[in-house]
Amino acid sequence: MRNRPIPKIPAQLQAQIRDMVVYEDDVLFAFNKPSGLAVQTRGNRGTSLDHLLWTFARSNGKRPHLVHRIDAGTSGLILAAKTKPAMGFLSQEFAERRVRKTYLALVSGSLPDANTGRCDTPLLKLGRVVKPAHLDQGADTAQTDWSVLARAGTHALIEARPLTGRMHQIRAHLADLGCPILGDPIYGAGALSAQRLMLHAQALEITRPDQTKLALEAPVPEDFQSKLVALGL
Repeated sequence: MRNRPIPKIPAQLQAQIRDMVVYEDDVLFAFNKPSGLAVQTRGNRGTSLDHLLWTFARSNGKRPHLVHRIDAGTSGLILAAKTKPAMGFLSQEFAERRVRKTYLALVSGSLPDANTGRCDTPLLKLGRVVKPAHLDQGADTAQTDWSVLARAGTHALIEARPLTGRMHQIRAHLADLGCPILGDPIYGAGALSAQRLMLHAQALEITRPDQTKLALEAPVPEDFQSKLVALGL
């Protein structure tokens, strides 16, 4: 069987994706994706994390494959499996909601009085956006636990832990709560509040195919940290 052709990735982009690696073992990679880098693109046009994974391809054309997705504007952790068995196992872990996911978000607006809570508003998908809805409207159930880590006026640093994996879930839920994420062009004020979506996938707790537990973390990027400090958080 002929080897699959391997796209040529420029040295600069190879260095970029290698710098994103925060963890590697025999079955997976964990990357700290920067905001603005698409995870995948239609027709594999343009630069995406998925395309850059060809950097790690073997001579027979086999390469790592993404296990899950995050929005292009979101920074932080994303996993790629090195083998098909690992891909199948890890994908099932996400599908069965056994992966614990933790995000950090900088928000502004009418902050909740409580410091912890749960958003469980169903979300209705309308093309590339979602809106809070009711189950009888064909919406999907969605649950996000949240905690306020710091407050300063109308701004806050929130830890969000999605229990389901709906599109734009955290973004839509925090907006529905009254405090959209800074820089969100769909559910918030967009560039009027921040130069990018201030949402960071900080941590994942997973089970590896050999049944060992693995806790992963991605450091907060400089632009997120600078905004946090500027807001007095």
